[in-house]
Amino acid sequence: MKQTEIIDRLRNDEDYYGKFGKQYLSNSDINALLNNPLAFGQDMEKTAAFLVGGYFHTAILEPDKLKKYRIIEASTRNTKAYKEMSEGELCLLQHEVDQIELMQDRLLGNDVCKGLIRDGDVEYEVPNVTNIGGNMWKGKADIINHDDKMIIDLKTTGNISSFRSSAYKYNYDSQAYIYTQLFEGYEFVFIVIDKTTLQVGVYDCSSSFYHSGEQKVEQANLNYDLFFKLGDTDPEQFLKTETL
Repeated sequence: MKQTEIIDRLRNDEDYYGKFGKQYLSNSDINALLNNPLAFGQDMEKTAAFLVGGYFHTAILEPDKLKKYRIIEASTRNTKAYKEMSEGELCLLQHEVDQIELMQDRLLGNDVCKGLIRDGDVEYEVPNVTNIGGNMWKGKADIINHDDKMIIDLKTTGNISSFRSSAYKYNYDSQAYIYTQLFEGYEFVFIVIDKTTLQVGVYDCSSSFYHSGEQKVEQANLNYDLFFKLGDTDPEQFLKTETL
């Protein structure tokens, strides 16, 4: 397929996250490839935090798609009312939606953030694929700000004070590196909001942060080639080694 045809298909969430999209590596594969190759390719378990983050992104970037979320008026997911109404599906709670609306208002009420997200030549949910280290990688940028040459990623956090350390723990460094390869000439920026305090932060990336991400991607490529691409080594032979 031509690259333009691939990108058009990846705009569709069903293709991006489904069988078509899984032929490409992505940052969501980094943790498995680095730490547990046996888990590579497995679908991620849906959690309440993941659902809340998804609703937040959709509210800001694609509000026309909010109708796909089911919202239940219940205090917790352990109540009888929730269990009956959800029918086993993971659903949002009304108070979570109320909090997300406050987060959205706070974020877009900040002049700097609003300017980066809304003003000028901006695109939302932009997919791309590229070859990194001999393997094809995909990504879908939350926001591309062409005027400022920025790839902007929205994050929610439970503690904005620890976002710096969390960025390494949750492989945001490899995400930043991958996306600067997908969209050459653009810098990667995180816009973060604390789910509790509603404090907002803007984080750009240092050369050492990109380099850390590049090293993770290089090792992920090596492990992918070893265990899956060449097929010479059983993933069960993966062994973590470390000096304490």
